[in-house]
Amino acid sequence: MDKVLYVAMSGARENMLAQRVHANNLANANTTGFKHDLAQARAMPVFGDGTPSRVYAMTERPATDVTTGTLIETGRSLDVAIDGDGWFAVQTPDGREAYTRAGELQINAANQLVTGSGLPVMGNGGIPIVIPPAEKVDIGNDGTISIIPAGENAAELALVDQIKMVNPDPATMFKGLDGLMTTGDAIPAPADLNVTLRSGYLESSNVNAVHELTSIITTSRQFEMHIKMMKNAEENSSSATQILKLS
Repeated sequence: MDKVLYVAMSGARENMLAQRVHANNLANANTTGFKHDLAQARAMPVFGDGTPSRVYAMTERPATDVTTGTLIETGRSLDVAIDGDGWFAVQTPDGREAYTRAGELQINAANQLVTGSGLPVMGNGGIPIVIPPAEKVDIGNDGTISIIPAGENAAELALVDQIKMVNPDPATMFKGLDGLMTTGDAIPAPADLNVTLRSGYLESSNVNAVHELTSIITTSRQFEMHIKMMKNAEENSSSATQILKLS
């Protein structure tokens, strides 16, 4: 097979993979606490008979951009946003500990404090937080949760738990297919008491919609170029066959 056909075919495939990254980022431009994925292309040699004189670009996701998004005031007591670096600890459906910055918290039917997607929020004790029936729930800057128990007056505050907040090295964290961050060794990160949050706020996505849209247009044009290269390779092969027939 002519190597130019392989280069064009693999290039078109990698452009499609890059499109997935940018399309996913753009689709989550309004998702609370979403961190956009980076995409890059790395030159790879094409091996075969003789010297690998041609290369193709392999698309990969080297990391996730964890820069802080804009904090938006909502006034809702269960909306919280990390102020600076750090993450909330949540429990995944399979029981693992993972991390997110999506602070649209709510209380489910089992009185558990959960994220907007229904994942239980972890306390510093390493177990999901349970909120007893309460007239009011307040979350402090250090993650402590205090309530006015149901039927009590405002002077009867009760401390329930403290949200586990962590701040591991970003270089050791990876985003899973569920959009949650985990540490590379899968060992739960220790709580960091220096991480603070702001109650009544939500963090917006850090996606730059204009940049992602531009990247989608660029990769689309590159895909078209690769298809044209494949067509040229087919025409060259047909011309060579005709010449061989004449000889």
